[in-house]
Amino acid sequence: MNFHGTEVRQKAVTLLRSGARNADVARKFNLPLGTVSYWKHMDRAKRGECPGKHDPKCPRCDGRELDEPAYSYLLGLYLGDGHISHYSEHRVPNLMITCDESWPGLMDNCEQAMRAVFPDNSVCRVRKIGCRNVKVYSKHMPCLFPQHGPGKKHDRPIVLEPWQQDLVDAHPWEFIRGLIHSDGCRITNWTTRLVAGERKRYEYPRYFFTNVSDDIRQLYTDTLDKLGIGWTHCTRHGNPYNISVARRASVALMDTHVGPKY
Repeated sequence: MNFHGTEVRQKAVTLLRSGARNADVARKFNLPLGTVSYWKHMDRAKRGECPGKHDPKCPRCDGRELDEPAYSYLLGLYLGDGHISHYSEHRVPNLMITCDESWPGLMDNCEQAMRAVFPDNSVCRVRKIGCRNVKVYSKHMPCLFPQHGPGKKHDRPIVLEPWQQDLVDAHPWEFIRGLIHSDGCRITNWTTRLVAGERKRYEYPRYFFTNVSDDIRQLYTDTLDKLGIGWTHCTRHGNPYNISVARRASVALMDTHVGPKY
């Protein structure tokens, strides 16, 4: 870095110490932004001002306490609309949940769950057309979401680890809520029937969960069974991708613990 000249470097560092922004210093001396950032880092290191290494603890590796309800909800979101990736330019993998902009409350819930499960990691929202990706980075992502693997989720087995199943069993409604918030919906169906000889319109609420993965649908229906929720397959074009909950008592329970997206 010395080819920029010691005098230029000293002037740049002086400005940086006074609080000048890296970009402003780079512009003033016609320097690459990376060079200015490096000078600032080295200057802070010499003066002992650099913070310690960021090394958040992991519930699986280090025994850190885990917010179990938040994790159960986040697991449901991940199995629905989430995926884990590791970009070559990033040091650690990230969990990304895609949320439709029509449901700002869902985005808030997703971000809150991420912050609860990863309290020492930064969470961000990346704006896309019609949606936002809520993201968190952590080197322990594979520890907490061992279902991650190459390819699409419906092309590989999705089986919960025993410790995950224990958490889902302890917090089943949070898991169901995460699945519905990702790949489900609450709608109002209607039909007609004869009442005293007159055909009248009849409306009723219904929950749908749609997922191509047989394993993920099985996790959903197994949890519904444990909660006493009645459900049926509702095929479309011969594909059993849709799970319907339409019985009045079951819908009432879903309304109490899940409710429509917002």
